[in-house]
Amino acid sequence: MTTAAIKKQFDGYLPLLTVKQQELILEMIKSFLETDKGSKRISKKQYNKELAEAVARIEKGQFVSHSEALKELSRW
Repeated sequence: MTTAAIKKQFDGYLPLLTVKQQELILEMIKSFLETDKGSKRISKKQYNKELAEAVARIEKGQFVSHSEALKELSRW
Protein backbone atom coordinates (compact mmCIF):
# COMPACT_ATOMS: atom_id res chain seq x y z
CA MET A 1 0.00 0.00 0.00
CA THR A 2 1.36 3.40 -0.91
CA THR A 3 1.70 6.33 1.44
CA ALA A 4 -0.90 8.23 -0.59
CA ALA A 5 -3.39 5.36 -0.27
CA ILE A 6 -2.82 5.10 3.48
CA LYS A 7 -3.26 8.86 3.91
CA LYS A 8 -6.46 8.79 1.85
CA GLN A 9 -7.93 6.01 4.00
CA PHE A 10 -6.80 7.65 7.23
CA ASP A 11 -8.32 10.97 6.17
CA GLY A 12 -11.56 9.14 5.38
CA TYR A 13 -11.81 7.39 8.73
CA LEU A 14 -10.61 10.17 11.02
CA PRO A 15 -13.79 12.31 10.78
CA LEU A 16 -15.88 9.26 11.70
CA LEU A 17 -14.23 9.04 15.12
CA THR A 18 -15.21 10.97 18.20
CA VAL A 19 -12.83 13.65 19.45
CA LYS A 20 -11.75 11.32 22.26
CA GLN A 21 -11.00 8.53 19.77
CA GLN A 22 -9.04 10.96 17.60
CA GLU A 23 -7.01 12.01 20.64
CA LEU A 24 -6.27 8.35 21.44
CA ILE A 25 -5.13 7.71 17.88
CA LEU A 26 -2.88 10.77 18.05
CA GLU A 27 -1.34 9.57 21.32
CA MET A 28 -0.78 6.12 19.81
CA ILE A 29 1.01 7.65 16.82
CA LYS A 30 3.15 9.77 19.13
CA SER A 31 4.09 6.71 21.18
CA PHE A 32 5.17 4.88 17.99
CA LEU A 33 7.42 7.78 17.09
CA GLU A 34 8.93 7.95 20.57
CA THR A 35 9.64 4.23 20.45
CA ASP A 36 11.46 4.64 17.16
CA LYS A 37 13.59 7.46 18.57
CA GLY A 38 14.64 5.28 21.49
CA SER A 39 15.86 2.42 19.36
CA LYS A 40 19.52 2.57 18.53
CA ARG A 41 20.75 0.86 15.41
CA ILE A 42 24.17 -0.72 15.34
CA SER A 43 26.65 -0.52 12.49
CA LYS A 44 27.33 -3.36 10.08
CA LYS A 45 30.76 -3.68 11.66
CA GLN A 46 29.25 -4.12 15.13
CA TYR A 47 26.61 -6.52 13.80
CA ASN A 48 29.25 -8.68 12.10
CA LYS A 49 31.37 -8.63 15.26
CA GLU A 50 28.45 -9.82 17.40
CA LEU A 51 27.57 -12.46 14.82
CA ALA A 52 31.15 -13.78 14.76
CA GLU A 53 31.18 -13.92 18.57
CA ALA A 54 27.92 -15.87 18.57
CA VAL A 55 29.23 -18.36 16.00
CA ALA A 56 32.38 -18.83 18.08
CA ARG A 57 30.28 -19.59 21.18
CA ILE A 58 28.23 -22.14 19.24
CA GLU A 59 31.38 -23.80 17.89
CA LYS A 60 32.66 -24.10 21.48
CA GLY A 61 29.42 -25.80 22.47
CA GLN A 62 28.20 -22.86 24.54
CA PHE A 63 24.55 -22.99 23.55
CA VAL A 64 21.19 -24.32 24.68
CA SER A 65 19.33 -26.68 22.38
CA HIS A 66 15.68 -26.14 21.55
CA SER A 67 14.59 -29.13 23.62
CA GLU A 68 16.66 -27.94 26.61
CA ALA A 69 15.12 -24.48 26.33
CA LEU A 70 11.62 -26.00 26.29
CA LYS A 71 12.41 -28.08 29.38
CA GLU A 72 13.66 -24.97 31.18
CA LEU A 73 10.58 -22.99 30.18
CA SER A 74 8.25 -25.74 31.41
CA ARG A 75 9.74 -25.35 34.91
CA TRP A 76 8.64 -21.70 35.12
